[in-house]
Amino acid sequence: MNSVKVIGGGLAGCEAAWQLSKANVHVDLYECKTLSKNSVQQLDTMAELVCSNSLRSNSPTNAVGLLKEELRHIGSLIMESADSNALPAGSALAVDREGFSRTIDEKIRSNPLITVHDEKVTSIDINEPTVIACGPLVGGELANQIKQLTGDSSFYFYDAIAPIVEYDSINMNIAYRKSRYDKGDADYINCPFTREQFYTFYNELINAEVAETHEFEKEIFFEGCMPIEVMAKRGEKTLLFGPMKPVGLINPYDGKRPYAVVQLRQDNVQASLFNIVGFQTHLKWSEQKRVFSLIPGLENASFVRYGIMHRNSYINAPLVLNPTYQLKNYPNLFIAGQISGVEGYIESCASGALAGINMARYVAGKSLIILPTNTMMGAMANYITSASPQYFQPMNANYGIFSFDESLDKSQRKEAAVALSMKQLDTYL
Repeated sequence: MNSVKVIGGGLAGCEAAWQLSKANVHVDLYECKTLSKNSVQQLDTMAELVCSNSLRSNSPTNAVGLLKEELRHIGSLIMESADSNALPAGSALAVDREGFSRTIDEKIRSNPLITVHDEKVTSIDINEPTVIACGPLVGGELANQIKQLTGDSSFYFYDAIAPIVEYDSINMNIAYRKSRYDKGDADYINCPFTREQFYTFYNELINAEVAETHEFEKEIFFEGCMPIEVMAKRGEKTLLFGPMKPVGLINPYDGKRPYAVVQLRQDNVQASLFNIVGFQTHLKWSEQKRVFSLIPGLENASFVRYGIMHRNSYINAPLVLNPTYQLKNYPNLFIAGQISGVEGYIESCASGALAGINMARYVAGKSLIILPTNTMMGAMANYITSASPQYFQPMNANYGIFSFDESLDKSQRKEAAVALSMKQLDTYL
């Protein structure tokens, strides 16, 4: 029986291992978090969500929603676990983070074709079929090995995590439950601002003290995870038209639209924890407590996790990676997850799925699959491997990189894209 090594037990690594096992390939999966956790990990189980419990839109007419449908279509372990651990979140797919991770961990460890090694990998054998899915926080000897293999020593971006508060500490005499425009269930808690309250909060936010970074690390923020204080310094309207937009959130206590709103989203099944939506931050913890307590309804909030900042590394994929996720110069090596240049949990899962499928074909002596760009999985793989190397940065799933049927009216293209994508997956996979 063929055997493949997978480095990393995150979403990409677990999905790659799962797809390999479905192709009757034995997998040695290496994950070291039970021995030592990095700065953002808290759980001992694999596939931990550290940035948010939201996997974003579940609508197939949304780009990441289509990606979810594609993954469900090919039997994704990650999507199976997400759907079985889903929480109320309007049109988004939010999950109980611990239940989600635990489900994946149990299924991986109980799979007879997957052997989990709770140990640290420090070297890569270019002669051994290997899926590198070690995550964007990889460091030490393994990071140096990857840099040597890819010739990449400088590409990185900063990512940020939003704080979480206890539900019982939220003042529900001020905050209220409501979904925007009353669409769906009232799954979000809204904290309303008057104009005066907003500008008091805004001035404290832009002048708050941030945690220090190393001098050699130039701050390059991924736009989709922009720290709230960085966003605020672009101007107050960046907040008012962004994460604090009050439109469609009439306050039931006075029947008026607030000047601004901060939304909280359920973070666990028990609904005892809520994260502050869009408030990923790099402020010092003491400053987070001081400034975020100015949010109406959070004046006595109990923070169970403060926001933190970490550096995410990624390769310059257009230079070194094929759209099959195979390294150009090292055919035994495949790279998946955020380190490959995709951005986001579902995108990482999708890269792991395609890397696993292609690795299974590689060790069986079959030709590799390049999915067309009228599938979201194919569009992502094409983008990260064909973008300009000089300006390359990680990319979320989006319809800007997708190939539509140009013969259709624009209003019909997204709906048609779903059916076509599934047909293409069946044809190619």
